[in-house]
Order: sequence, then structure tokens, then C-alpha cells
Amino acid sequence: MSKKRKRYSPEFKAKVALAALKNEETLAELSARFGVHPTMITNWKRALVESAAGLFDKGNKSQKEKEAFVDDLYRQIGQLKVENDFLSKKLSC
Repeated sequence: MSKKRKRYSPEFKAKVALAALKNEETLAELSARFGVHPTMITNWKRALVESAAGLFDKGNKSQKEKEAFVDDLYRQIGQLKVENDFLSKKLSC
């Protein structure tokens, strides 16, 4: 018998993390209210606090998005170089 992990929506995680940030209830009370383990609430709260500064960046992409974009460009350059070499060999024949 395998246990299936429950998935929570980003909206639910944000709601719980915001409630934890307010400090109106203890972790145990929040855990009982939302039916989530206190460790998960702590992790979601930490993630919210760490990523909050990114919300106020004016149009700046995150580092992962920039790296993905650069990787895609390098892949395209490599593909074009291979195609160019192939066509130049075919023309010289």
C-alpha cells in the first residue's frame, strides 16, 4: 500500500503563509485550522519571505529564467552552426 501525497495549490500555500506571517495564531492552531503539518507551514512562510523582494523588481527576470533563455540561445547557435557546416560541405561537392 503506497501513500499518495497531497498536492496543495499555490493559492492555498500563499493563504496559509500569509496567515502565519500575521502571527495572530500559533503554528499548532494554524495546522489544525488548515489541516497541514506545522513544518510545511514554516517552509511556505520562509519561501514567501525569501521571494517577496522579487515581487518588487521592475520587469527583471529571475536568475533561472535568464539562464534558461541563454541556454536556449546557445542551443540555437549550435544547431545553426551544424546546419551551416552541412550546407557548406554539400555546396563544395
